[in-house]
Amino acid sequence: MNRIKEVIKEQGFTITSLADKLGIARESLSRMIVSPSYPTLEKISNALNVPIWQLFVSPVEVTGEGELTALIQHKGDFYKASTIEELEQIVAEIKDKAN
Repeated sequence: MNRIKEVIKEQGFTITSLADKLGIARESLSRMIVSPSYPTLEKISNALNVPIWQLFVSPVEVTGEGELTALIQHKGDFYKASTIEELEQIVAEIKDKAN
């Protein structure tokens, strides 16, 4: 599955505005996005000024930036957090149990 529609939005375009930039009809671009050929991917990535790979995965997915895995053991209980918010909730829960 590609993430072309997401990248279009991330780059500040709409399907219509990107189609205009490419000189094609909106409906044609919509069809092309579903099952793009390599030349289509090149055209879209060039128009959006992003590398082709970014049409399939985000930079965060590639670099792992922004990802968090916290494994916590406290008095025999185990916790796992994948976000800062989850980690904060776990810490608050542990503090509440201690009081």
